[in-house]
Amino acid sequence: MGYFEIIERYQTKSEQEEQDRFLMLEQMDLTGNKILTRENEAAHMTSSAVILNPALDKMLMIHHKIYDTWTWTGGHADGEDNPLGTAIREAREETGIEKMMPLSKDPISIEVLPVFGHQKKGAYVSTHLHFNTSFVLIAEETELLVLNEEETNGVQWVPVVKIGEYSNEPMLIEIYQKIIRFAQSAYKSKARQNGMEGKL
Repeated sequence: MGYFEIIERYQTKSEQEEQDRFLMLEQMDLTGNKILTRENEAAHMTSSAVILNPALDKMLMIHHKIYDTWTWTGGHADGEDNPLGTAIREAREETGIEKMMPLSKDPISIEVLPVFGHQKKGAYVSTHLHFNTSFVLIAEETELLVLNEEETNGVQWVPVVKIGEYSNEPMLIEIYQKIIRFAQSAYKSKARQNGMEGKL
């Protein structure tokens, strides 16, 4: 399912999501498929993932070189009209983990994220917006972690109760906590029904 269909059918859970969804759809109508690429410099589609262990008490975080903080995995669609596929691709590239299971094929959250001007590969990137779809991926802590030396300084499991000690981005901390609360409610309920609590 592509970005437009995902955003169009997404059931918003807050005023923030309702307003962000409206802006996304408005810009998608104006720009068409160009919004899937970075050629649309003012705003483009991205996907991110909160990666949790099966117990849902640890989050896999990366230390991002550009943002200089511990954060979630994610990145640009770069022409790929597959929100979940983008989230999984970026999670693998940034952590090295191959085996992971999406909590849902639909995003858990949507948000418009500001990206302030910065240098990347020797060139200045102007302030712009990321139209983001957020997913939950479940992975075992025993999975091999591989540092992406080009983009990150570290990758590690962080107790969810300590995320605020690692991240210096209040807006994202709030998003992480919202997504984790949803995952704990939805995944544990599903696990109890299947008799698989604490397992992939």
